[in-house]
Amino acid sequence: MSRKKKPLPLLENIKIESCAAEGKSLFHWNDLVVFIPYCVPGDIVDVQIKRKKHSYAEGEVVRFVQYSETRSVPRCQHFGICGGCKWQNLPYEEQLKMKQQQVTDQLSRIGKIPLPPTRTILGSEKQWAYRNKLDFGASNRRYLTKEEIQSGSEFQRDALGLHITGAFDKILPITKCHLMDDLHNQIRNDIFSYAVEHGFSFFDLRAQTGFLRDVIIRNSNSGEWMVIVMFHYNRDENGVILGSEEEKAKNMLQYIADKYHQISSLLYLDNQKCNDTIGDQDILVFKGNDHIIEQMEDLKFKVGPKSFYQTNTEQAHILYSVVRDFAFKPIEGEQAFEDKPLVYDLYTGTGTIACFVSKRAKQVIGIEYVPEAIQDAKVNASINNIHNTLFYAGDMKDVLTDDFVKEHGQPDIIITDPPRAGMHPDVINTIIETAPKRIVYVSCNPATQARDLQLLGNHYQVLEVQPVDMFPHTPHVENVVLLKKITKTEVTEQ
Repeated sequence: MSRKKKPLPLLENIKIESCAAEGKSLFHWNDLVVFIPYCVPGDIVDVQIKRKKHSYAEGEVVRFVQYSETRSVPRCQHFGICGGCKWQNLPYEEQLKMKQQQVTDQLSRIGKIPLPPTRTILGSEKQWAYRNKLDFGASNRRYLTKEEIQSGSEFQRDALGLHITGAFDKILPITKCHLMDDLHNQIRNDIFSYAVEHGFSFFDLRAQTGFLRDVIIRNSNSGEWMVIVMFHYNRDENGVILGSEEEKAKNMLQYIADKYHQISSLLYLDNQKCNDTIGDQDILVFKGNDHIIEQMEDLKFKVGPKSFYQTNTEQAHILYSVVRDFAFKPIEGEQAFEDKPLVYDLYTGTGTIACFVSKRAKQVIGIEYVPEAIQDAKVNASINNIHNTLFYAGDMKDVLTDDFVKEHGQPDIIITDPPRAGMHPDVINTIIETAPKRIVYVSCNPATQARDLQLLGNHYQVLEVQPVDMFPHTPHVENVVLLKKITKTEVTEQ
């Protein structure tokens, strides 16, 4: 007979102490740290403990007894449900303080290496309408709030909006999102209305059925707009499209094209896969070009439907300017480059950083896992008349080998901008063996960055730490670290 679990307690008049990872906040209860969402330091709340482990617990607020003075009013009507902008209730100045502290804490606690003082975080000039891309899912399983469920009422279950954290097949219908120019709200809402009025079925992720599946909207600082509509055509057992599926799709696309002349790239696809990724899909042009153009300083970047480009365009310029400064600025005690340096740009993506720093380099060699991104990188170099870049596609640990370095030369500088998981140990070992004079490490995850810095710690010294906020109202932060190779003399002195 199983042991009956004790009911988890309701804690009253709890004062929130500080912010925590993933946009949560925390307080201490007995010997446990308790994490709860959607609070700010100074709030006094009643908390229901929902989950209890050995060293921590999780809870949710059942009543706000007193709101903190350190609190702002969320702008978005979807705040608290959507899960995207978890810090809208925290003033932006406080968000920046928390992000700076997050970087400092993670580098020091995880990295456990000597660190200079962290530079003051560079905040985003735009706190709203700063994104250039948003992705919306269609679903026949609209997310219902607790209040809606308890009401007993019937609700329209088709939805076009954002996925709910922890409910992969549920979509929260979004009426207005404040993170992108308002035109995207108009386009998305019109697509939803058209689909409902014309009896379109919405995608069922579990059953893998339904006609309207996904909508991706992008815009650029050159004033161009891209809309990608993902359908899921009904097909027979031989894979032949049934009835007028494509005609239905094209009628919707024509409606969008006629109404929104701002759209310079209207694209569509039929995705029969079990997931919504489009990297391996054939994307068709309905109207206009197959790309839009982003501009940065005197450079132009071609952004296609599969391209990665930083989603905060203006702040990307700030980030890349930090990278360029760290890569080429004089360092005390370091021998100056006799000529323009050879630069390796690891995880180069579509070559934006490689092109951005190319004027200061003898040559920039970019490596990236995604072949389509490398094709974009080559195009970006070509349209900007950049002739000192080379780009290679493949898994970083397989491409960046001793033989590769022998063929292309020992880099003076390595710039690395890996995904959230950080760098593979084999890549770090190759970097150490390659022995560049300096490394500029760009990261969207200071925790994995700290781990990698520890692995580099016996060979490189951290000189600069510069956080950059790319995503206001979220707990995410970018961080740029400059490392200098430790000389034999410096090792002896240590």
